[in-house]
Amino acid sequence: MDIIAEISQNLQQGKAKAVKELVQQALDEGIAASEILNDGLLHGMGVIGEKFKNNEVYVPEVLVAARAMNMGSQVLKPHLASLGVTAAGKVCIGTVRGDLHDIGKNLVKMMLEGKGLEVIDLGTDVPPEKFVSTAIEENCQIICCSALLTTTMGVMGDVVKAAEAAGIRDKVKIMIGGAPVTQEFCDQIHADCYTSDAASAADAAAAFCRA
Repeated sequence: MDIIAEISQNLQQGKAKAVKELVQQALDEGIAASEILNDGLLHGMGVIGEKFKNNEVYVPEVLVAARAMNMGSQVLKPHLASLGVTAAGKVCIGTVRGDLHDIGKNLVKMMLEGKGLEVIDLGTDVPPEKFVSTAIEENCQIICCSALLTTTMGVMGDVVKAAEAAGIRDKVKIMIGGAPVTQEFCDQIHADCYTSDAASAADAAAAFCRA
């Protein structure tokens, strides 16, 4: 098995230490950092994302794979920067004001990073203005809002309105998700996209950034 396939394989198994060592080894062998990233790390995370979507792996496996990916990415970062390799897009993500749940948000964040996107995590209990000001300052293409409580879902509508008021609604896609959220609600508040799981959210975000 070649070293790139080995990186992907170890990442899927969540072997962070092995991934870190293999990435360094691949660099030492003169393999391009972008190739290690795309065909090794991102490929492995993509496989995990698909398996997660099909219920073949669960949250714990995704978390350990993401940790392995982060370890590998740390080794690659300086090399990618020197090559001028930039992220495929930029996203800010957070759980809306009044809601402190973050497991779903963290999972989406990892899946987004697994697609090669740069993610700014605003945490939980995020006011609408914070989503919008971050999107403007950081030049994000996407705002991702998460809510687990029916009582906080309405804040997502406020995020859409805040983006309109700030004049960035045509520049930024607003994605929403969380247990009580539905496509019907998404249409109602005029958000751009609703997905029912983290892997689908990452696919949709990557497609938006490509477009």
